Amino acid sequence: MRLVWKLLRQHISLPQLAGFFFANLCGMVIVLLSVQFYKDVLPVFTEGDSFIKKDYVIVSKKVSTLGSFVGKSNTFSDSETEEIAAQPFTKGVGAFTPSQFKVSAGMGMENVGLHMSTAMFFESVPDEFVDVNLDKWEFDETDPVVPIIIPRNYLNLYNFGFAQSRNLPQLSEGVMGMVNLDIRISGGGRSEEFKGNIVGFSNRLNTILVPESFMTWANRNFAPGEKSEPSRLIVEVNNPTDDRIAKFFKEKGYDTEDDKLDAGKTTWFLKVIVGIVLSVGLLISILSFYILMLSIYLLLQKNTTKLENLLLIGYSPAKVALPYQVLTVVLNAVVLVLSIGIVMYVRSNYTELIEKMFPQLQEGGLWPALLFGILLFVGVSLFNVIAVRRKVASIWMHKS
Repeated sequence: MRLVWKLLRQHISLPQLAGFFFANLCGMVIVLLSVQFYKDVLPVFTEGDSFIKKDYVIVSKKVSTLGSFVGKSNTFSDSETEEIAAQPFTKGVGAFTPSQFKVSAGMGMENVGLHMSTAMFFESVPDEFVDVNLDKWEFDETDPVVPIIIPRNYLNLYNFGFAQSRNLPQLSEGVMGMVNLDIRISGGGRSEEFKGNIVGFSNRLNTILVPESFMTWANRNFAPGEKSEPSRLIVEVNNPTDDRIAKFFKEKGYDTEDDKLDAGKTTWFLKVIVGIVLSVGLLISILSFYILMLSIYLLLQKNTTKLENLLLIGYSPAKVALPYQVLTVVLNAVVLVLSIGIVMYVRSNYTELIEKMFPQLQEGGLWPALLFGILLFVGVSLFNVIAVRRKVASIWMHKS
């Protein structure tokens, strides 16, 4: 093979190979970095405080002065809920179920001498609308521990308002998970005490959440016979840019919390940008593979006479094609190794930023980029090897 390689490498064009190499490197880096970045930020979109996984709108009825005096209800009836669910822009609707019993809670940290107690309320929503990891989001009637999710802005109000004004220690999310909550529930002629465990902090739901299973059990036992109609609904929409959403809510006189529709538009555009970047990377990779095959075909064409002579003197098509096959596989392997190295360097920079923004997320590994890169390398190399072998065979059969 060494003698064959010395004979055939005379017409190798280094500029052509260099062009393929750098084009392939750029394409491979873009593709692998897109895949790795998507996998790294996927927990932000699908777990914990998700803000891109789905687009939600929290809907309530307007509270008017006249309605308050005449006792007009601000709750949603079943027919109104079904009307929202039937809209073409709606994917799903969940109701906020309020507690029909009295709740008081005390919070204490003996090691810092902190103890507070207050009257409070509970609400629940279906589990699929909760934006916190659901591993601990369960209630067992035999275990007097109630999982609780509170809005993240409640913690911020304490840390940057109440704590500073009273010279009290500020609390992190991890510390809050260790805080003891003593909960007393009363109603229907009975009273019981529970332990509360803060299992997460929500950016989406501005209420004190308990599992729907607990709310159903508690309302049945502490407020028997009372029916609770939801005063708020959480609506999952298909496309936040659909102008029918705002138009429908305006016609019905419904309010939406904060700027959920504007935030949904932003996340939708972000998804589009990520898709465009990945498409560009794939296009560059495909073009670079085409450049490589074109370069190899030009080499074979320039060496047609030599290849025919080698085949005539007894070299098999496999041995004649082997140098070109090794060349393509080595180039692809070098591109893969360099691409992984570049992805590791870039990833080390953006993961620091993600950890600062979302400290509750767990850092994943580099396996998505490695797996995708290896699959791409194997697929492209096999295609190149087969193409070179067929080209040499066609020369042998005088079909080129």
